Amino acid sequence: MSPATRDWDASSYHRLSVPHEEWARSILDRLPLSGAETVLDAGCGSGRVTGLLIERLPDGQVIAVDGSASMIEKVEEVLRPGDRALLADLTEIELEEEVDKVFSSAVFHWVLDHELLFRRMRAALRPGGRFAAQCGGAGNIARLRQVSEGVMASEPFAPYFEGFAEPWNYAGAEETEARLRAADFDEVRCWLQPWTIEPPQPAEFIGTVCLGHQLDRLPDELRDPFVAAVLEAEPELVRLDYVRLNIEAVAA
Repeated sequence: MSPATRDWDASSYHRLSVPHEEWARSILDRLPLSGAETVLDAGCGSGRVTGLLIERLPDGQVIAVDGSASMIEKVEEVLRPGDRALLADLTEIELEEEVDKVFSSAVFHWVLDHELLFRRMRAALRPGGRFAAQCGGAGNIARLRQVSEGVMASEPFAPYFEGFAEPWNYAGAEETEARLRAADFDEVRCWLQPWTIEPPQPAEFIGTVCLGHQLDRLPDELRDPFVAAVLEAEPELVRLDYVRLNIEAVAA
């Protein structure tokens, strides 16, 4: 199962993804909307963020796309009759008609091939359509990644991580701008933004939101001990140093 198509625990994700709502509001605040557009929510997740988008489109339409079946089932709870939910990998998505805007929050770092991703986003947009997104960027959760790698290499966990590759693509601003221009976007602007969070339930948050791919490789009886070992190795991980990659562009 690739990072783009991994199924998630949608109910837990929905309950824990409070920071994602704050990140999404920051994107929506810089995405001009008249309220009547058709907007692609690229990687809609459980619908917590999709609901914010719907609030700003009283006369518009949301096309909510995600590669996780449980997320699509959950997002349908917030969609209106005129909105649509589509189960699809973002690198394979094909829409019947071009949309006015593309919005995405906290998703693109799970897609390893950004060149292909941006080509698909461009194909979804009408010429002149605006693209606004944010995801994990270069340096994101660096300390958590370092600590978790050490725990993965220790017993009794090590045998389960043979051949494991990081599921993230935490890209930098300059390389992302180059990829967007190559995908036929204009007015490209990308920047990195530090954003520290303190989740109220750090063990559950880290296990569900950050280390789900690692836990997928472990038997049930080792999953909680793995997260506990990560937090024991670095108690300061109750405070997570995120780095957000902000993306703005217009379809040429």
